[in-house]
Amino acid sequence: MKLLIVYGTVEGQTRKICDRLKNEARLNGHTVSINNSTGPKLSPFGFDAIIIASSIHNEKFQASIEQYVGDYAKVLNNMVGAFISVSLTAAHDVPEGWEELEKITKDFLHKTGWYPSFIEHIAGAIRYSEYNFFKKYIARNIAKRNNAQTNTSEDHEYTDWGQVKRILTKVEKAVAETKRV
Repeated sequence: MKLLIVYGTVEGQTRKICDRLKNEARLNGHTVSINNSTGPKLSPFGFDAIIIASSIHNEKFQASIEQYVGDYAKVLNNMVGAFISVSLTAAHDVPEGWEELEKITKDFLHKTGWYPSFIEHIAGAIRYSEYNFFKKYIARNIAKRNNAQTNTSEDHEYTDWGQVKRILTKVEKAVAETKRV
């Protein structure tokens, strides 16, 4: 399988998730290209599948991801694709948070015109050690709303790495199915 991974990140957890996907895919014998959406854009033409991942900040996905998906939606709709949203909301069972997450995702996909094969919500991380006072205060309040760690003396990672691996398995199976047809 020839796989393209495109990501948008602010604090680096989405990149970390995509690096894990890239490494797992390569271990499985696939050819993988990875692209930060803020840099030069890799076209999805010629790939068997695409995984696009974006973190959510201020109730929006990364603008560079929205631009990429909007630019290539017609191509993306004709290939196996997975969309991964990365947020703190995905770490906990707070119904209001999940409703908001689903709405943000639905609005994003409607606006861009992309209909991915799979949509996954993955928990991110809180990197208090990297925040200034103001950002730490905001992150702590967001964490409190999501029943997450508010101890600002250490960082907290919530990503389920088994879930990340299962996403790759879903993509591999879907590509194998399309090649059988």
